[in-house]
This record gives sequence, structure tokens and C-alpha cells, in this order.
Amino acid sequence: MRARSFPSILAALIFTLSATPASLLADDEEGFKPIFDGQSLEGWRPHGDDESYWRVEDSAIVGESTEEHQLGHNTFLVWDHGQVDDFELRLQFRISGSDEANSGIQFRGVQREDGHVIGYQADIDRAGNWIGCLYDEAQRGVLGTRGQLVRVNQNGGLAVQQVDDAAELFSHVNIDDWNDYTISARGNVIKLSINGHLTVEVTDDQPEGLDLSGLLALQLHAGPPMKIEFRNIRLKRFPFEDGRAKIVFIAGSASHGYYEHEHNAGCLLLAAHLNEAAREHGLPVTTAVYNNGWPKDPTALDNADCVVSYCDGGGGHYLNDRLDDFDWFVENQHVGLVCIHYGVEVPAGPSGEHFLKWIGGYFEPHWSVNPHWNASFDELPEHPITNGVEPFTINDEWYYHMRFPENMEGVTPILTDLPPRETLDREDGPHSGNPHVREAVLQRMEPQHVGWAFERPDGTGRGFGFTGGHFHANWANDDFRKLILNAIVWLAKVDVPAEGVPSKTPTPEEMDANQKAPKKK
Repeated sequence: MRARSFPSILAALIFTLSATPASLLADDEEGFKPIFDGQSLEGWRPHGDDESYWRVEDSAIVGESTEEHQLGHNTFLVWDHGQVDDFELRLQFRISGSDEANSGIQFRGVQREDGHVIGYQADIDRAGNWIGCLYDEAQRGVLGTRGQLVRVNQNGGLAVQQVDDAAELFSHVNIDDWNDYTISARGNVIKLSINGHLTVEVTDDQPEGLDLSGLLALQLHAGPPMKIEFRNIRLKRFPFEDGRAKIVFIAGSASHGYYEHEHNAGCLLLAAHLNEAAREHGLPVTTAVYNNGWPKDPTALDNADCVVSYCDGGGGHYLNDRLDDFDWFVENQHVGLVCIHYGVEVPAGPSGEHFLKWIGGYFEPHWSVNPHWNASFDELPEHPITNGVEPFTINDEWYYHMRFPENMEGVTPILTDLPPRETLDREDGPHSGNPHVREAVLQRMEPQHVGWAFERPDGTGRGFGFTGGHFHANWANDDFRKLILNAIVWLAKVDVPAEGVPSKTPTPEEMDANQKAPKKK
């Protein structure tokens, strides 16, 4: 993958509209993965008391209002295992009730506190007024109706071409039976198809309205009694084609006390800074954060350029049982891997060998150690990861004496210091000391690398190991934080800005957000 340039994100796209024969709908399903198990609402979340309107019946998700149980507001069933960005969604739907029956499929959306999901909607209704249209729920309204080719300009104006007959397209809808709905969103181009016929195509050039990622949800509309059913829900992700990189954070559960090992809060904070750099400075990245362990989203890594692993490690590292699976993404997708703090530790053997291959080093028990100490990084190498980073000193649980390849092939030390003698005062143990580390530090006085970049010699991408990150408070240090943001961007093969990734010092409120452990009194 070539390095992406910093400024340009959206390229001009040529778009065409044509009907696709139904026989071609059954083309290859390669890459599509089910996100509904056909048996339960596992992975699908209603809002508050609206749970009573949703159920599973005959292998379908059912949303229903009745005379006895009427619905006075739109309600939404949110897929809570992930968000969608560049993707194709395939499902079947059936709608029943009066001609006022209305529903839809929300995508790249945002949920308000009242439960309303706003943003793009692939519309569904029985009367044929809106089915197959693209709607911007609770925002800009109708963006394109059946048979239209639409371009939304930067100011929100619509350039519309009617290239197919709306009534003829509606004639292909089985209004009393099951229908195939396909939603494709790639960059700023969105296409909707029903039963193999493309109903609308919209190119959204309005920066304030364009959503490139967000929630997926199913809608049950307010109004007279109605019933909407969805089944065979499959999702496929696409690599970005507009110059952006996809960065996936996988956070482990919190395991220590307040402000320690706050993996969820740390990942959300770092992702927020990358998202702000994308919005405010044009950094071509999109992030996704999966909290509390390995993603339940089966498509989580399918279009990832870089994965950030911030979690507890050792024998409980979530990659230990997924070595072959993750290796596929390294070999075939050239995914970069950033491992932070405890996330750099795995057992020697197969896990250690994979980490040497993926990030060029790891914490090996009975070889490496994990003391708390003040590390001073007075000299930083010239590398994209150090762009804009000034020398700094900070206290952390800096693991050191990592297991590296003997010849250090592909490894570039980024953060290096000589630990003080007192870091080896503990008795020998799997993490506290051993003859090897004592000889290296106390006798040979070898400076230790606690942050390193890795370019895989086999050409399958990049890695980065960083042993700090025990204390959540350290993310407020501008140089500490900038170095990690730079590393993530470099691993995603995005050009790191000359002054580093722009990132404002977090406010106390931002630092306290998303903490899992209770605050100490």
C-alpha cells in the first residue's frame, strides 16, 4: 500500500445508474458475514422501553405496533457490535399493515439521547412513496428518490437527474412478500437496490452532512399499526478508495484501579484525537473502537489498515487464541499492529514468535521486567514517529529488556533510556528480575528500548511496541500522546505531518470520560 498524502480525502467519482437483473443478485457472497443469528436479538439493542416492540420470530427480526400497543414515536433497533463505514449490506425485508406502514434501515448514523437514530436511511414503505429512496433522518430530509441520480453540492443543493421511472422500479417490489435490499456506501457514494434493481445513487459532497461512519439500525415508524420483518442480514466491508486509512482500536477490559489500565478510556481518547485531526486538519483517517475485549463484530478487521491493541496480556492476551486468524490479516491485508503496555506481553513460544514477526519484539516472562520508574528520553531519533515530539521525562510502568531479534532486523528504537539500579531491587520472578536483565543493565549498562518501530522484513507492513500506558493520566502529556498518535498514523501508512499529529491537551473532563473503575476519594 502506498503512503497516503495528508490533505486530500475525497476524490471526484464518476457514477452511473443501471438496473441489474435479479439473476445476478445471487452472485458471489464472498466477504459477506451474518450479523443476525436468526434466533435472538444478540447484538441488537432497542432503546429503553421500546424493547417490547421488537422480537425474533421465524428466523426474522420483527418490529411491530398494534392497536393495543401503539407507537407514538419512531423506534430503532441498533446493531451494537460495531459501526459501519465503507460497506455493502444485504438483507431481506417484508412490510405489512396499512398503506401508511413505514420503516427503514439507518446507516452511518448517530443515536440521540432520546433513542432517535439520525442520519442516512434506506427508506421502506407500503404505498410506494418512499421505498428505495435515500433519506437523511432528522437532518436534511430526502436526498434522492427512486430512479434518481443525485449529487449533493457543498452547500447542500441537489443536482438531480431522473434516469429511470419510479413507478416501473416500484413494480419490481413484492409488496406483500419478501424483498432483497442492498445498501452500498463507499466514501461519499451511496447506492440502494431492491430485488436487483438500482433505485437511487447519491454522491454527497456536503462536508457538514456527509457521514463516513456510524451506527447501523432498523426502524419501526410511528403511526397506525404495522409490522416490519428483516432476515438474512449480511455485511461486507470494503477497503477505503478515497485515500483514508482505517484504524481499529481493540481495548481490553479495565483490570486495575481508577486511572490505571483504563484500556477503554485510553482507546476512546486516542481515537477522539485522531477523529478531531481528521475533521479539523484533513488527516485522512477513520477510526473504530471496540471495547472490553475481542470484537463480536465478525467484520471488525476486514478493511483495517492498522490495529491498536491496548489490553491485558500474558497468558490472557486475546491474540493468543487468534494467532492464525490475525496472521491472515498481516499476510493478506498487511495490517499494522500497535501494542501498548501490557498488550506487548505474551508467552514465549508460538505467541512470542508471532509477535516478533508482527511488531519486532515483546515482553517475555523471565526475561523482561515491569518496574515503575521515571524514564527520560533526552534524544529522539529522526523518524516520522518523532515528528513534533520534544524530549520528555515521565513516570510509568516502563517494561524493559524486551525480547528482540538477535540482529534487530527491521527494528528502529524510538524511546530509549538506562533504567536506574533500583528498578531491579525485587527478587527474581517472571516479571520482576532475572540474571539476564541484571547482567545487561547492572553490568553492561545497556540502555533499554521501551518504544520501537518495526518494518517487517517480509514486506507485510509495520509494527510498533510501546511499554508505557499504565497510568491513564499520562495521555495528558502532549509529547507522550503525540508520539503514540504519530506511530498509529505511520503504521496505517499515512504521511505523518511534519509537526506531528495535531492534538490539543485534553481537558480534565475529557480525561475523566469513560472511566470504568470508580474514582478514588
